[in-house]
Amino acid sequence: MKDDARNHPFRDSHEDVAAAHRIPDTPQTRAPAYRLAFTDNDFMCREELRPVRLQLELLKPQMIMDERGIESTVVLMGSARIPDPTSTAEKAEPPLIETAAGAKETAATGAAALSHWYGEARKLACLMTRKSLESYGREDVIVTGGGPGIMEAGNRGAMDAGGHSIGLNIVLPHEQAPNEYVTPDLCFNFHYFAIRKMHFLMRAKAICIFPGGFGTLDEMFESLTLIQTGRMRRVPFLLFGRTFWEKIINWDALAEAGTISADDLDLFRFVETAEEAVDIISDWQDPC
Repeated sequence: MKDDARNHPFRDSHEDVAAAHRIPDTPQTRAPAYRLAFTDNDFMCREELRPVRLQLELLKPQMIMDERGIESTVVLMGSARIPDPTSTAEKAEPPLIETAAGAKETAATGAAALSHWYGEARKLACLMTRKSLESYGREDVIVTGGGPGIMEAGNRGAMDAGGHSIGLNIVLPHEQAPNEYVTPDLCFNFHYFAIRKMHFLMRAKAICIFPGGFGTLDEMFESLTLIQTGRMRRVPFLLFGRTFWEKIINWDALAEAGTISADDLDLFRFVETAEEAVDIISDWQDPC
Protein backbone atom coordinates (compact mmCIF):
# COMPACT_ATOMS: atom_id res chain seq x y z
CA MET A 1 0.00 0.00 0.00
CA LYS A 2 1.39 3.41 -0.94
CA ASP A 3 2.39 5.74 1.90
CA ASP A 4 -0.30 8.31 2.69
CA ALA A 5 1.44 11.69 2.82
CA ARG A 6 -1.36 13.03 5.00
CA ASN A 7 -0.25 10.76 7.83
CA HIS A 8 3.35 11.98 8.04
CA PRO A 9 5.45 14.93 6.90
CA PHE A 10 8.14 12.90 5.16
CA ARG A 11 8.78 12.54 1.47
CA ASP A 12 7.09 9.54 -0.15
CA SER A 13 9.40 6.57 -0.89
CA HIS A 14 7.85 6.06 -4.33
CA GLU A 15 8.73 9.65 -5.25
CA ASP A 16 12.35 9.07 -4.30
CA VAL A 17 12.53 5.89 -6.36
CA ALA A 18 11.27 7.83 -9.38
CA ALA A 19 13.68 10.69 -8.65
CA ALA A 20 16.62 8.28 -8.45
CA HIS A 21 16.04 7.34 -12.10
CA ARG A 22 16.34 10.98 -13.18
CA ILE A 23 19.77 11.67 -11.69
CA PRO A 24 22.79 12.46 -13.90
CA ASP A 25 24.76 9.47 -15.15
CA THR A 26 28.15 9.69 -13.45
CA PRO A 27 30.66 7.19 -12.03
CA GLN A 28 29.32 8.04 -8.59
CA THR A 29 25.66 7.47 -9.42
CA ARG A 30 26.46 4.22 -11.25
CA ALA A 31 28.26 2.79 -8.22
CA PRO A 32 26.33 0.12 -6.27
CA ALA A 33 26.90 2.04 -3.05
CA TYR A 34 24.73 4.88 -4.37
CA ARG A 35 21.61 2.76 -4.90
CA LEU A 36 18.71 3.21 -2.49
CA ALA A 37 19.09 0.29 -0.09
CA PHE A 38 15.53 -0.99 -0.49
CA THR A 39 15.79 -1.04 -4.31
CA ASP A 40 19.23 -2.66 -4.38
CA ASN A 41 18.68 -6.35 -5.14
CA ASP A 42 22.32 -7.26 -4.64
CA PHE A 43 22.25 -5.69 -1.21
CA MET A 44 18.90 -7.25 -0.25
CA CYS A 45 20.18 -10.73 -1.17
CA ARG A 46 23.29 -10.52 1.01
CA GLU A 47 23.68 -13.14 3.73
CA GLU A 48 23.49 -10.48 6.45
CA LEU A 49 20.05 -9.41 5.21
CA ARG A 50 18.41 -12.79 5.84
CA PRO A 51 16.51 -11.53 8.93
CA VAL A 52 15.08 -8.71 6.83
CA ARG A 53 14.05 -11.09 4.03
CA LEU A 54 12.37 -13.39 6.55
CA GLN A 55 10.39 -10.46 7.88
CA LEU A 56 9.40 -9.28 4.41
CA GLU A 57 8.28 -12.77 3.41
CA LEU A 58 6.09 -12.92 6.51
CA LEU A 59 4.69 -9.41 6.02
CA LYS A 60 3.82 -9.36 2.32
CA PRO A 61 1.23 -12.20 2.26
CA GLN A 62 -0.05 -11.14 5.70
CA MET A 63 -0.73 -7.58 4.55
CA ILE A 64 -2.32 -8.62 1.27
CA MET A 65 -4.64 -11.14 2.93
CA ASP A 66 -5.55 -8.57 5.58
CA GLU A 67 -6.38 -6.08 2.84
CA ARG A 68 -8.57 -8.71 1.16
CA GLY A 69 -10.38 -9.26 4.47
CA ILE A 70 -9.52 -12.98 4.69
CA GLU A 71 -10.15 -14.12 8.25
CA SER A 72 -10.07 -17.93 8.13
CA THR A 73 -8.88 -20.62 5.75
CA VAL A 74 -9.36 -24.31 5.05
CA VAL A 75 -6.01 -25.93 4.30
CA LEU A 76 -5.76 -28.60 1.59
CA MET A 77 -2.53 -30.59 1.44
CA GLY A 78 -1.66 -33.61 -0.65
CA SER A 79 0.54 -35.02 -3.36
CA ALA A 80 1.53 -32.94 -6.37
CA ARG A 81 1.71 -36.22 -8.33
CA ILE A 82 -1.93 -37.33 -8.05
CA PRO A 83 -3.45 -36.66 -11.50
CA ASP A 84 -6.85 -35.47 -12.58
CA PRO A 85 -8.55 -38.73 -13.60
CA THR A 86 -10.49 -36.96 -16.35
CA SER A 87 -7.45 -35.36 -17.99
CA THR A 88 -6.50 -36.37 -21.51
CA ALA A 89 -3.12 -37.63 -20.36
CA GLU A 90 -4.73 -40.09 -18.01
CA LYS A 91 -7.15 -41.57 -20.58
CA ALA A 92 -4.49 -43.85 -22.02
CA GLU A 93 -5.34 -47.54 -21.71
CA PRO A 94 -4.17 -48.79 -18.28
CA PRO A 95 -2.29 -52.08 -17.98
CA LEU A 96 -4.09 -55.41 -17.68
CA ILE A 97 -3.63 -57.62 -14.61
CA GLU A 98 -4.75 -61.16 -13.99
CA THR A 99 -7.01 -61.80 -11.00
CA ALA A 100 -6.87 -64.87 -8.78
CA ALA A 101 -9.67 -66.37 -10.86
CA GLY A 102 -7.65 -65.92 -14.03
CA ALA A 103 -9.73 -63.06 -15.41
CA LYS A 104 -8.15 -60.01 -17.00
CA GLU A 105 -8.93 -56.53 -15.66
CA THR A 106 -7.39 -53.09 -15.84
CA ALA A 107 -5.52 -51.59 -12.92
CA ALA A 108 -4.16 -48.12 -12.24
CA THR A 109 -0.65 -47.97 -10.92
CA GLY A 110 1.41 -45.52 -8.91
CA ALA A 111 -0.12 -42.14 -8.15
CA ALA A 112 -2.79 -42.76 -10.80
CA ALA A 113 -4.29 -45.35 -8.44
CA LEU A 114 -5.02 -42.47 -6.05
CA SER A 115 -6.57 -40.22 -8.70
CA HIS A 116 -10.07 -40.38 -7.21
CA TRP A 117 -8.75 -38.18 -4.38
CA TYR A 118 -8.32 -35.40 -6.94
CA GLY A 119 -12.08 -35.42 -7.38
CA GLU A 120 -12.75 -35.44 -3.63
CA ALA A 121 -10.34 -32.55 -3.06
CA ARG A 122 -12.00 -30.57 -5.85
CA LYS A 123 -15.44 -31.31 -4.43
CA LEU A 124 -14.39 -30.37 -0.90
CA ALA A 125 -12.99 -27.05 -2.11
CA CYS A 126 -16.15 -26.33 -4.07
CA LEU A 127 -18.42 -27.06 -1.10
CA MET A 128 -16.33 -25.03 1.34
CA THR A 129 -16.08 -22.12 -1.09
CA ARG A 130 -19.86 -22.01 -1.40
CA LYS A 131 -19.93 -21.60 2.37
CA SER A 132 -17.20 -18.98 2.08
CA LEU A 133 -19.32 -16.91 -0.27
CA GLU A 134 -21.89 -16.55 2.53
CA SER A 135 -19.29 -14.42 4.33
CA TYR A 136 -18.35 -12.59 1.11
CA GLY A 137 -15.19 -14.65 0.84
CA ARG A 138 -13.76 -13.75 4.23
CA GLU A 139 -14.19 -17.12 5.99
CA ASP A 140 -13.40 -20.70 4.93
CA VAL A 141 -11.10 -19.64 2.07
CA ILE A 142 -9.29 -22.56 0.45
CA VAL A 143 -5.49 -22.44 0.68
CA THR A 144 -3.15 -24.88 -1.07
CA GLY A 145 0.49 -25.08 -2.00
CA GLY A 146 -0.43 -23.65 -5.38
CA GLY A 147 1.09 -26.47 -7.44
CA PRO A 148 -0.30 -29.45 -9.39
CA GLY A 149 -2.12 -32.58 -8.19
CA ILE A 150 -4.20 -32.24 -5.05
CA MET A 151 -3.22 -28.58 -4.81
CA GLU A 152 -4.61 -27.91 -8.27
CA ALA A 153 -7.79 -29.76 -7.35
CA GLY A 154 -8.30 -27.50 -4.34
CA ASN A 155 -7.87 -24.25 -6.24
CA ARG A 156 -9.96 -25.62 -9.10
CA GLY A 157 -12.83 -26.52 -6.82
CA ALA A 158 -12.87 -22.99 -5.42
CA MET A 159 -13.05 -21.60 -8.95
CA ASP A 160 -15.89 -24.05 -9.75
CA ALA A 161 -17.87 -22.40 -6.94
CA GLY A 162 -17.13 -18.91 -8.21
CA GLY A 163 -14.92 -17.95 -5.28
CA HIS A 164 -11.30 -17.10 -4.71
CA SER A 165 -8.52 -19.27 -3.27
CA ILE A 166 -4.95 -18.89 -2.08
CA GLY A 167 -1.81 -20.54 -3.47
CA LEU A 168 1.42 -20.63 -1.47
CA ASN A 169 4.09 -21.58 -3.99
CA ILE A 170 7.77 -22.01 -3.21
CA VAL A 171 10.86 -21.70 -5.37
CA LEU A 172 12.32 -25.16 -6.03
CA PRO A 173 15.43 -26.26 -7.94
CA HIS A 174 13.27 -27.77 -10.67
CA GLU A 175 10.89 -25.61 -12.65
CA GLN A 176 7.53 -24.99 -11.00
CA ALA A 177 4.70 -22.62 -11.80
CA PRO A 178 1.40 -21.94 -10.01
CA ASN A 179 -1.57 -23.91 -11.25
CA GLU A 180 -3.99 -21.94 -13.42
CA TYR A 181 -6.82 -21.99 -10.85
CA VAL A 182 -5.17 -19.95 -8.07
CA THR A 183 -6.67 -16.48 -7.71
CA PRO A 184 -3.91 -14.31 -9.24
CA ASP A 185 -3.75 -11.65 -6.54
CA LEU A 186 -3.71 -14.35 -3.85
CA CYS A 187 -0.88 -16.30 -5.46
CA PHE A 188 2.29 -15.98 -3.38
CA ASN A 189 5.84 -17.21 -3.87
CA PHE A 190 8.21 -18.11 -1.03
CA HIS A 191 11.91 -18.67 -0.54
CA TYR A 192 11.66 -19.91 3.05
CA PHE A 193 9.76 -23.13 3.79
CA ALA A 194 9.31 -22.08 7.42
CA ILE A 195 7.51 -18.84 6.57
CA ARG A 196 5.35 -20.63 4.02
CA LYS A 197 4.31 -23.14 6.68
CA MET A 198 3.37 -20.31 9.03
CA HIS A 199 1.05 -18.84 6.41
CA PHE A 200 -0.59 -22.24 5.90
CA LEU A 201 -1.59 -22.31 9.56
CA MET A 202 -1.98 -18.70 10.73
CA ARG A 203 -5.62 -18.52 9.64
CA ALA A 204 -6.42 -22.24 9.54
CA LYS A 205 -9.97 -23.18 10.52
CA ALA A 206 -9.46 -26.78 9.36
CA ILE A 207 -6.63 -28.90 7.97
CA CYS A 208 -7.42 -31.50 5.32
CA ILE A 209 -4.65 -33.94 4.38
CA PHE A 210 -4.94 -36.09 1.27
CA PRO A 211 -2.54 -38.90 0.35
CA GLY A 212 0.91 -37.56 -0.34
CA GLY A 213 4.65 -37.99 -0.03
CA PHE A 214 7.53 -36.39 1.87
CA GLY A 215 6.19 -32.84 1.60
CA THR A 216 2.70 -33.80 2.73
CA LEU A 217 4.07 -35.87 5.61
CA ASP A 218 6.33 -33.01 6.66
CA GLU A 219 3.48 -30.51 6.76
CA MET A 220 1.11 -32.99 8.40
CA PHE A 221 3.43 -33.92 11.26
CA GLU A 222 4.53 -30.34 11.88
CA SER A 223 0.89 -29.25 12.14
CA LEU A 224 0.04 -32.17 14.43
CA THR A 225 3.04 -31.36 16.62
CA LEU A 226 1.94 -27.74 17.00
CA ILE A 227 -1.52 -28.88 18.11
CA GLN A 228 -0.16 -31.68 20.33
CA THR A 229 2.16 -29.29 22.18
CA GLY A 230 -0.45 -26.56 22.58
CA ARG A 231 1.37 -24.14 20.30
CA MET A 232 -1.70 -24.07 18.06
CA ARG A 233 -5.38 -24.37 18.94
CA ARG A 234 -7.20 -27.53 17.97
CA VAL A 235 -9.00 -27.47 14.63
CA PRO A 236 -10.61 -30.25 12.59
CA PHE A 237 -7.65 -32.31 11.36
CA LEU A 238 -8.88 -34.66 8.67
CA LEU A 239 -6.93 -37.43 6.93
CA PHE A 240 -8.57 -38.53 3.70
CA GLY A 241 -8.34 -42.25 3.07
CA ARG A 242 -7.99 -44.46 6.15
CA THR A 243 -6.59 -47.32 4.09
CA PHE A 244 -3.74 -45.20 2.75
CA TRP A 245 -2.81 -43.61 6.07
CA GLU A 246 -2.99 -46.81 8.12
CA LYS A 247 -0.87 -48.59 5.52
CA ILE A 248 1.99 -46.10 5.60
CA ILE A 249 1.88 -45.14 9.30
CA ASN A 250 1.32 -47.48 12.24
CA TRP A 251 -0.41 -44.96 14.47
CA ASP A 252 -1.30 -47.43 17.19
CA ALA A 253 2.32 -48.60 17.41
CA LEU A 254 3.38 -45.06 18.28
CA ALA A 255 0.96 -45.02 21.20
CA GLU A 256 1.85 -48.55 22.29
CA ALA A 257 5.54 -47.63 22.28
CA GLY A 258 4.80 -44.63 24.45
CA THR A 259 6.26 -42.14 21.99
CA ILE A 260 2.87 -40.45 21.84
CA SER A 261 -0.04 -40.70 24.25
CA ALA A 262 -3.21 -42.58 23.40
CA ASP A 263 -5.07 -39.26 23.54
CA ASP A 264 -2.91 -37.94 20.71
CA LEU A 265 -4.72 -40.31 18.35
CA ASP A 266 -7.81 -38.16 18.91
CA LEU A 267 -6.14 -35.10 17.36
CA PHE A 268 -7.13 -36.29 13.87
CA ARG A 269 -9.93 -38.17 12.17
CA PHE A 270 -10.11 -40.30 9.06
CA VAL A 271 -12.65 -39.34 6.40
CA GLU A 272 -13.52 -40.76 3.01
CA THR A 273 -15.67 -38.11 1.33
CA ALA A 274 -15.83 -34.37 0.89
CA GLU A 275 -19.34 -34.30 2.35
CA GLU A 276 -18.17 -36.04 5.52
CA ALA A 277 -15.38 -33.49 5.91
CA VAL A 278 -17.72 -30.54 5.42
CA ASP A 279 -20.08 -31.87 8.11
CA ILE A 280 -17.22 -32.22 10.60
CA ILE A 281 -15.87 -28.75 9.88
CA SER A 282 -19.34 -27.18 10.06
CA ASP A 283 -20.26 -28.87 13.36
CA TRP A 284 -16.84 -28.45 14.99
CA GLN A 285 -16.66 -27.44 18.62
CA ASP A 286 -13.25 -26.99 20.21
CA PRO A 287 -13.00 -29.75 22.86
CA CYS A 288 -10.58 -27.67 24.95
